[in-house]
Amino acid sequence: MNAGYAESAPGRNRWLEAWPDALAFVIGLAIAGLAGWDTGDLVWSLWLSSLVVGYSMIIWTIFSRAWGRVGEMVGGLFLLAFFTVHFGMFHLVHSMFLGQFFPLDGVRGGEIPDYIEVVARYGIWLPVAFFAERAAFRRPPPRVENNTSVKAADIDARKARDGGAMMMKPYINVVRLHLLIFFFAFAHFMKWENVAVYAVVYAAYFFPWRLLKREQAK
Repeated sequence: MNAGYAESAPGRNRWLEAWPDALAFVIGLAIAGLAGWDTGDLVWSLWLSSLVVGYSMIIWTIFSRAWGRVGEMVGGLFLLAFFTVHFGMFHLVHSMFLGQFFPLDGVRGGEIPDYIEVVARYGIWLPVAFFAERAAFRRPPPRVENNTSVKAADIDARKARDGGAMMMKPYINVVRLHLLIFFFAFAHFMKWENVAVYAVVYAAYFFPWRLLKREQAK
């Protein structure tokens, strides 16, 4: 059985699995504190992680399920081309919003942000962001040859191999980012630029929502 999709042992406290998320939360706060980030830095780091981690999730979801099947691999290339444009345009538009609210050079204008500068400044955040989304990069379970099987294990495997929900996850993060832009703009206007604001945002970012969903599904 693929360990990535195995259920926790009976009686085991699933919330004990959240300790890596708590560690990432502390590391995220440490990075922001040591780098002296302000609100603008924080939201740009989230934009970069949404683009890079989200696009990586799309690639993984497409090709981890199509691997070894020529027809599906070719179809995956067309899907990748579509999402490259579609997902990329979402982030281009969001970067223009950020350029107005939190310009990199401190001067608001209509120019496209310097993306190389964004990577140089906030690339340090990417390993933590990938770690936070580590569940999305687990191997899908083996194919179920009998697609009509009603066994619980086969049904779970078919759901796990269905990439639809995983393909939507990066877009959900984009919506979250868009809301954060306005939240941070409001916080900046109210001069709430302090560690408490960062802690709330990082807590929401690293909270193990997957475990909460498991509890609700019980």
